[in-house]
Amino acid sequence: MWNSKKTVPVIVGQIGNFLAYNMAPAVIVTPLGALGVLFGAVLASWILEERLNILGQLGCILCCCGSVVLIIHSPKSETVTSRLELEQQLLDPVCVIFALLVVVTLIALIVWIAPAHGSTNIMVYVSICSLLGSFTVPSSKGLGLAAQDVFSEDGHFNKQALTLFLFLLSTLAVSILIQFYFINQALEVFSSNVFEAIYYVTFTSTVILSSALLFKEWTCLTIADCFAMMCALSTVCVGVVLLRLSQETSLTWKQSQKKSD
Repeated sequence: MWNSKKTVPVIVGQIGNFLAYNMAPAVIVTPLGALGVLFGAVLASWILEERLNILGQLGCILCCCGSVVLIIHSPKSETVTSRLELEQQLLDPVCVIFALLVVVTLIALIVWIAPAHGSTNIMVYVSICSLLGSFTVPSSKGLGLAAQDVFSEDGHFNKQALTLFLFLLSTLAVSILIQFYFINQALEVFSSNVFEAIYYVTFTSTVILSSALLFKEWTCLTIADCFAMMCALSTVCVGVVLLRLSQETSLTWKQSQKKSD
């Protein structure tokens, strides 16, 4: 059964992600998604009067500190800035092999592993949704580059650019639909707080890896910047996990209080 209350916000978030990925490097946009978790916790505390416990407060601090460091050390420019450069990267043997490995892994997870173990092992659904991020994020960013060349200077369609645009659009649509399906499946079985915390960490890791391979966003960073961003990303991930654990603990406590009353 489709859980609209939980999946509609995800759809809205994906639209925002599409706009963000076309304005800034994915290596910074994806980790900063942790701010959504942070703002959600703060709003719940303010509007619903749900007080954050020590874990929640520590998680907020870690998310804020990690996000600031990410912004300071993020890439100031992008290496792949045109459709032609994107096409060259898509044909790069490393990117092709990575894409094939992801596709084979997804087929194994969806066809064989998910039906047998999906409802008992949260990492099955998390892995599927995270690996799909290897296609959704690069496709979102690539669409912005391809769209610039769809129309040629004389007003006619550029067939090569249009083909790339439709390919990326189809990849994005299929990936998002499958992603939404398995997110909904996971939320029907597992706690949303636990799922979203683990999903954030794995999704961020796979997206950064795929974006680094395709768009080479790490090449313009120094060793010190790379180290600082990895530490900041780890800090943000810990903060997200603590926030989700805090919310899960509060929810469990409220349910036990209701039962005792």
